[in-house]
Amino acid sequence: MTLLNLLTDIDGVAVGHATDLRLGSGVTAIIFDEPAIASGSVLGGAPGGRDTALLDPSMTVQAVDAFVLSGGSAFGLDAAGGVQAGLRQIGRGFEVGTVKVPIVPQAILMDLLNGGDKDWGLHSPYRDMGYDAFRNAEKGAFALGTVGAGTGATTATFKGGIGSASAVTSSGHRIAAPLAVNAMGSATLGEGRHFWAAPFERDGEFGGIGFPQHVTDNDTAMRIKGVRLTATTIGVIVTDAVLTKAQAHRLSIMAHDGLARAVLPAHLPGDGDTIFSASTGRKPMHDLSAFAELCHLATLVTARSVARGVYEATALPVANAQGAWRERFAG
Repeated sequence: MTLLNLLTDIDGVAVGHATDLRLGSGVTAIIFDEPAIASGSVLGGAPGGRDTALLDPSMTVQAVDAFVLSGGSAFGLDAAGGVQAGLRQIGRGFEVGTVKVPIVPQAILMDLLNGGDKDWGLHSPYRDMGYDAFRNAEKGAFALGTVGAGTGATTATFKGGIGSASAVTSSGHRIAAPLAVNAMGSATLGEGRHFWAAPFERDGEFGGIGFPQHVTDNDTAMRIKGVRLTATTIGVIVTDAVLTKAQAHRLSIMAHDGLARAVLPAHLPGDGDTIFSASTGRKPMHDLSAFAELCHLATLVTARSVARGVYEATALPVANAQGAWRERFAG
């Protein structure tokens, strides 16, 4: 299998987007062929989510059928209902007597102030968009940048978007992360073209520009959207290694380390930074050193995914939309 540097390098995972450029928002659904051992962690100060408490390692339910990433702030939480409806149609879900309940945790990001038309009437469009994202889910290549949950994403300096990256450990375990980058802070040094994640880049995946020879005080000065605005980078880290729920939780924490290496500053009071984690359990893992390497790569693929999300993004087709990195620096 040729690696695509995407989440779908993990066998048994499909990704679908629903995108509305007029709305300036969207939904991304991550669907597992079989229930996946799952956990997650929230390190931002202003999170929004659905069914996130069950991901705590001490909780009863061990596995999920899907994850949902969405724009729309709290309105976007309707999206998981659409994905849940699609899973119910095909007979998926946690068995409770004669009923099956699809387990679909969700995280949302704040994109209500990006210039898109949010006058949707009585009911938000996110439930339908969630169902569309479910129906669009496929294995293989999927789009990055201004699509799905990354449609309306922004950062302090350039347009944000959906990114993804993957890696393989020395023992052959695969790990990958998609993130919707809507950070309060910046993925780039100052107002320039260099990415904080540059030391971890593979094969020119976000421009191959490298790191500047010198880093100035101006480069590291705080750049944020604004004290009263809310943001949030949300994502998922997935591996084919067999993990316990507690190990999956640790993996999500290591992924947050990658976020902190790719965005400055990260985990602010106005961020809702949330990263889910999952194991498809396709490949046994025999020792602690193998898990340590997996944790290390979780940090790296998350950092790379953040940079790719900004690198691949394009500006929304609305007045006064935030400019994209590639419009300023590509070529």
